[in-house]
Amino acid sequence: MQNEKTMLDKKISFVIPCYYSEKSVEGVVNDIFKEFPADWYDIEIVLVNDGSKDNTFGVISSIAKQHDNVIAVNLAKNFGQDGARMAGYSFCSGDYVISLDDDGQNPPSEAHKLIAKLEEGYDAVFGKYQVKKHSRFKNFGSKVNDKMANIMIGKPKDLTLCSYFIMNRFVVNEILKYEGAFPYIWGLVLRCTDNIANEMIRHEAREIGETTYTFAKLLGLWMNGFTSFSVKPLRVSMLLGVFFAFCGFLYLIYIISQQVIFGVPVEGWTSIMTVTLVLSGVQLIMLGMVGEYIGRTFMNANKAPQFVVHDVVQSNKENDED
Repeated sequence: MQNEKTMLDKKISFVIPCYYSEKSVEGVVNDIFKEFPADWYDIEIVLVNDGSKDNTFGVISSIAKQHDNVIAVNLAKNFGQDGARMAGYSFCSGDYVISLDDDGQNPPSEAHKLIAKLEEGYDAVFGKYQVKKHSRFKNFGSKVNDKMANIMIGKPKDLTLCSYFIMNRFVVNEILKYEGAFPYIWGLVLRCTDNIANEMIRHEAREIGETTYTFAKLLGLWMNGFTSFSVKPLRVSMLLGVFFAFCGFLYLIYIISQQVIFGVPVEGWTSIMTVTLVLSGVQLIMLGMVGEYIGRTFMNANKAPQFVVHDVVQSNKENDED
């Protein structure tokens, strides 16, 4: 074991958002304790139930009552994975903070590689899977999200983002300064530092349960990232407007030339309806994008919460918060 692990003088916090994971999260916690024994490491584990309606909070509460270094946090409703991460970061106290999933597909043993890479002097290190064992849809969504992040929020093309990553305390403290209602953790990391690296890690196949990753969640992730950290969608809308205006001008010249020079009668209803439908659709898309920005600005101005903590359980202490 000593050949693979290095004793650290820094505290390590594991933050795990939990969503309908009553059957898997305990195994993840046990693997963390196995890989990071108390005589080698100072660790804490923050488990955040993100509005699950099964017995997930009961399971993580039981774990927290058995271990002094485990905190179970119960959110009042589902705020999404990044909202749950923000809640976890607000409770953790480690010098290094590791985020991982609750489904067992992120082996805690691979965290040693992330720690070693961070120790080289980086502010954050994202895992990069040797072979992804997600569903085809989730792999597709990850690829699209990665490409969109390159375009919209300036992510370096040689950097791969992943839900299994480690940050130092500097980055965590900077992230916690963000007060917007729609946190996007990857965007927050990229906003506060460019001292980021990848580390190749292993990815396990899901053994328990089914993924809760849906197209709606993927779309929500995009909207959070791009409307909170980029104005490029608005610029794209403007460019579309310029493009279609130019096309309309060219079409007008074409119609006039056909009528005046060649005497060809101008087609009426069909061409008008086609152009009207296309332009109306583009206008509605533009208005929807502007409305999304305005709506999110309004919600931020009204201080809509990133998360609301209902219960916190730690060791033999239990607190209720409304």
